[in-house]
Amino acid sequence: MLIKSRWVFLKRPDNLTEKQGSKLAELLKHNLKTVKSYLLKEEFQLFWAYASPYWVELFLDDWCAKTMRSKIEPMKKVARMLRNHRRLLLNWFWAERRFSSGVVEGFNNKAKLTTRKA
Repeated sequence: MLIKSRWVFLKRPDNLTEKQGSKLAELLKHNLKTVKSYLLKEEFQLFWAYASPYWVELFLDDWCAKTMRSKIEPMKKVARMLRNHRRLLLNWFWAERRFSSGVVEGFNNKAKLTTRKA
């Protein structure tokens, strides 16, 4: 079922080809750990859309709690890492996005790597 579907999970949904989109739609019908990890990854992308530090904080707490309940160890590792670096992540929003996000991008890269291993 998951054969030749690696890039379907790694690509952003808007960059998928028609064939990959239909494969993703088929895979999303199943209750697999890989699918759950993909959905958590996509949900976390909403983190960057928030403008208010207050709402970002609520979203981060909710996402981390949901991820810890998922019983997917690599994703739980990402949630623990985000909780440990929470202050740094929220500082970027408190600074009104005036500073470089290099550190945050490094954490995001680690999260992607961990997700790939899931």
